[in-house]
Amino acid sequence: MSGHSSFQSNNAIINWIEYRLPIFGFINDSLVVYPTPKNLNYWWNMGSLAGVMLVLQIVTGIILAMHYTPHADLAFASTEHIMRDVNYGWMMRYMHANGGSMFFIVVYIHIFRGMYYGSYKAPRELLWWLGIIIFILMMATAFMGYVLPWGQMSFWGATVITNLFSAVPLVGEEIVAWLWGGFAVAQPTLNRFYSLHYLLPFVIFAVVFIHLWALHVHKSNNPLGIDIKGPQDTIPFHPYYTVKDLYGMGIFGIIFAWLLFFAPNLLGEPDNYIPANPLVTPTHIVPEWYFLPFYAILRAVPDKLFGVIAMFASLFILFALPWLDTSKVRSARFRPVYKMLFWAFFINCFVLGYIGGKPAEGIFIIVGRLSTVLYFLFFLVLPFIGWFERPRKLPESISTAVLESSGGGGSSDGAPDGAAAKAEDRG
Repeated sequence: MSGHSSFQSNNAIINWIEYRLPIFGFINDSLVVYPTPKNLNYWWNMGSLAGVMLVLQIVTGIILAMHYTPHADLAFASTEHIMRDVNYGWMMRYMHANGGSMFFIVVYIHIFRGMYYGSYKAPRELLWWLGIIIFILMMATAFMGYVLPWGQMSFWGATVITNLFSAVPLVGEEIVAWLWGGFAVAQPTLNRFYSLHYLLPFVIFAVVFIHLWALHVHKSNNPLGIDIKGPQDTIPFHPYYTVKDLYGMGIFGIIFAWLLFFAPNLLGEPDNYIPANPLVTPTHIVPEWYFLPFYAILRAVPDKLFGVIAMFASLFILFALPWLDTSKVRSARFRPVYKMLFWAFFINCFVLGYIGGKPAEGIFIIVGRLSTVLYFLFFLVLPFIGWFERPRKLPESISTAVLESSGGGGSSDGAPDGAAAKAEDRG
């Protein structure tokens, strides 16, 4: 991103362009000779997969926008028109809808990987912040996109979620009226959401560019969580990690293709194939699956205002993670107590997701409240863990750990204890 490029070419045309606009040097330095820790494992594929999914969402979204009509009387019919009359329209719509779900799966894994290996710690705090901002923008984009088909769940989901802002003291009602563009979810609401849903992916793209810029300043973290000591700890990004990324994309593509062609409605709601009816409320209103943990936290608090505060706090507390975690060691490989708490937190997030999809009654309320307390407790105990935990000894360098690992069990992921560490990570 900065400094002098090492790019050289014997082609006069390329050199002419490069002198005036050093785009080839930028690509070479960022994607070819970029020094990357030599022990990255396949969990690091998620960043490139997220980038691929973002591009796919933008491309399919533009194609769908050519045939969609953002009008309350025509939106549902135009969606059906895309599915039935437009050449490969069904595939574009399913690819866009399921692509959103796959995008979130990749990003969730990316976030959990960053938490496990301590990628949020200094000097990568801004990199972490930018990642959380991208995640929040994704949530806003996905919510607005879910409203566009104007089915029953779309309409009532928009009504319930936008109504949450009415809990804000003094200005809540004004915020809701601005979101709706009137006194109820109707045509002005659909216009606003369509416009913002089209705009926000390009905002995400811009933030992703800054995210990558921040990544290239201090380089990628690695499974050991230790700093690069010299050239012996790195390898060029190409061909080593381009091949690894392509392999990961192949596996990901198989899963995505199965979902797209064999179970395209697996992650959707049947009620959304019913046109929106303001006079008929669905029996059980639920958001898309990737919002369910936060929806469970919202419902766990009896008071509407404090429920909204808890829901937003569950997101914004991630910004404080670099300072809540006081340990000097990054990777959970060397932190036995943090590792145990991390996996408990990971399981608890799945429990919250399950509870978010169930009715707010009986045992589901009790489990939801307990899981909400455990969610926030994880962040609150982190400072104490950092003070009292006794981490395992860190390896001298990435290169040393890779060599020891290769000698012990043939692993190339940089595990310090050979086959044992490799088995530990798989577990």
